[in-house]
Amino acid sequence: MVETRSAKRKTNETQNHMNKRVVLGELPNSTTNLTVPQTLPTASEKTNSIGEESTTHEKFDAPVVSSAYNYLRSIEMETKRRPMKDYMDIVQRDIDPKMRGILIDWLVEVVEEYKLQNDTLHRAVSYIDRFLSYYPICRVKLQLLGVSSMYIASKYEDINPPHVEELCFITDNTYNRDEVLEMETDILKTLDNDLGSPTVKTFLRQEIAKSASNLQFEFLSNYLAELSLLDYACVRFLPSLVAASITLLARFIVWPKTYPWPSALQEYSGYKPVELKECVLILHDLYMSRREGSFEATREKYKQYKYKYVANLPSPPHLPSYLF
Repeated sequence: MVETRSAKRKTNETQNHMNKRVVLGELPNSTTNLTVPQTLPTASEKTNSIGEESTTHEKFDAPVVSSAYNYLRSIEMETKRRPMKDYMDIVQRDIDPKMRGILIDWLVEVVEEYKLQNDTLHRAVSYIDRFLSYYPICRVKLQLLGVSSMYIASKYEDINPPHVEELCFITDNTYNRDEVLEMETDILKTLDNDLGSPTVKTFLRQEIAKSASNLQFEFLSNYLAELSLLDYACVRFLPSLVAASITLLARFIVWPKTYPWPSALQEYSGYKPVELKECVLILHDLYMSRREGSFEATREKYKQYKYKYVANLPSPPHLPSYLF
């Protein structure tokens, strides 16, 4: 077995945890999550204070429409950049939405293990969905598609992406170097080397900047964004719509006494509240664990102090109608 940086830094306790891993392709549809060692990254802490409801969440002095935002909105709708919204029914035969969720929940832990950017996770999931929209895949190859997509995304987003051998190691060497590189080539051909399509995170970063200067709000927005990746139902929404829905819901949870979708945000995003309703309700069900409740990696991640415990923030069981 190739000795990797990851292997060198693991403790005996972590090694014991790793020995419990199961190969994704061997799992039935009802299986629980895969696990990887819990080596947590250092948070990129900011100096902003939190909890200043009266001042930190109103940053719009006048409507602002970004030309960059409008450009991203135009290219996100291009067919070649979008996954097929019903590819599980039309293209896939051996995998289902549950297995897709298991894979993504596992990739959340891979991102934590190798201290990769959140953008890497979002971009990898985008590559996975776009690839699966074109080619049927057997379940024994689904984890290979996941790590190969993560490998491509990390080279796009991260300064120090993991080595191929490390990605083989994290699958308990279920796949070898040649298999990962071959799958990488297949993905790149399928995507026609178009790796820069906007993701939910792309839009969300801009909306966070326009909406608030508050770590709790930012972490909650990122948490909702990662939850959205788990749910196949969110594939049909444009990334900009998901980002806008996340912003509305996060503002409501953090500042429940303030209307979360002021006219300036509506004008900036281009979305009316009623257009966001379906996605917001799905996100809220995800937040309340009424959807995809068996996936724990993302939820446990955001229950930590370094993310301000945002997974534990209270929310009413049902959203008030006035939001929409």
